[in-house]
Amino acid sequence: MSASAALKLDDPRLEPCPVETIPGSIETGILILCDHASNAVPPDLGDLGLPASEFERHIAYDIGAAAVTRSLARRLGAPAILTRFSRLVIDPNRGRDDPTLVMRLSDGAVVPGNARVDEAEVQRRIARFYDPYDDAIADAIHKAMAAGHPPVVVTVHSFTPVWRGWPRPWHVGILWDADDRFARPLLEGLAAEDGLVVGDNEPYDGALAGDTIDRHATIRGLANALIEIRQDLIAPEAGAGEWAERFARLLKPLAARPELREPRIFGTRTRDRLRQHGG
Repeated sequence: MSASAALKLDDPRLEPCPVETIPGSIETGILILCDHASNAVPPDLGDLGLPASEFERHIAYDIGAAAVTRSLARRLGAPAILTRFSRLVIDPNRGRDDPTLVMRLSDGAVVPGNARVDEAEVQRRIARFYDPYDDAIADAIHKAMAAGHPPVVVTVHSFTPVWRGWPRPWHVGILWDADDRFARPLLEGLAAEDGLVVGDNEPYDGALAGDTIDRHATIRGLANALIEIRQDLIAPEAGAGEWAERFARLLKPLAARPELREPRIFGTRTRDRLRQHGG
């Protein structure tokens, strides 16, 4: 394992707090989240039986997403919350009963350290990693709402340029469930940018039961959007900065709209998706 990979896996910031919080003004009306910000694994879990190279892939974290999140928070003066643990430890963008909460197989890679994880170990990881992130988000939203500033919730993710041999055409995608108050004008703003191919609920569908948006925004009626940016565009630091600048320019006027700051329950499409899959 390289020295750089080892430092990431043994990140001392993981303990006692596996969450990075960037302070910002609640008056901006924006809360930025990054579910898959880090590829770090605590020392007691070792390397989960994987070679260091796997931790540089998308299976361990969303490449470039943390850099975009930090830059975007700085440009907007908005609060942000990021994970400090790899999604291979536990995925905070999944519901507690989701079978992919702790991944045993990810994009062709078997994860030996997760292969025999029992329910007790899952619960330990939830308490140690998932809950602190969940609690930090809930606390930030509670404080903003108590102060009379319900936030628009924005989560930043990234996706691979190629999936199973198929080049993905989108530069960026906006994911949403049933509430399109924020997603629709954001899609329109991106579509007006020269040369961008923009996905509407692509490359994934934004209706996912128990994900971060569902748990924290949908249930409270907060306007929201999940941003997916293609990884090759934001892996370089300069690219991450360019995309942060683009979204800062688009988000600031949108978050100021009164209709986006008023909590409103729209429901969810997740039940429809579960029925389609026999759930």
